[in-house]
Amino acid sequence: MEENYTEVRKNWWDRNWKWFVPTGCLSLLVLFGLFIAGIFFGVTSMIKESDAYKGAMTEVQHNKVVIEKLGSPIESDGMTSGSINVNGEKGNCDIQIPIKGSKGTGVLFVVAEKKVNWKYSVMSVYVNSTKEEIDLLKK
Repeated sequence: MEENYTEVRKNWWDRNWKWFVPTGCLSLLVLFGLFIAGIFFGVTSMIKESDAYKGAMTEVQHNKVVIEKLGSPIESDGMTSGSINVNGEKGNCDIQIPIKGSKGTGVLFVVAEKKVNWKYSVMSVYVNSTKEEIDLLKK
């Protein structure tokens, strides 16, 4: 006696959905994270490449009072925050730059407006250890 039977083979989705769904979701999360990180680092590098940032860092690196309090060399120390907007010859910025020297740390506050050249209305360093503020615009 012969038996006839038909083997029912499951399709690809029925066989593989248990590993495909979690892997697909994880892949989407990783891509989203990379996208957000790319935007974050792009904005941060735009701020660091701006003339306002470079001018403020040059000023703080050559200020004798700041060097006396924080030590030398003075460099950025972490994530710069704030905003900078430039449209041709006009713009404005309001940024906070964490800085460090050999003796301590602080925060450089910069507020400036651009009409061809940057004009700083605030450029000061807050020294973390002594809680004092050094106005870099006072000569």
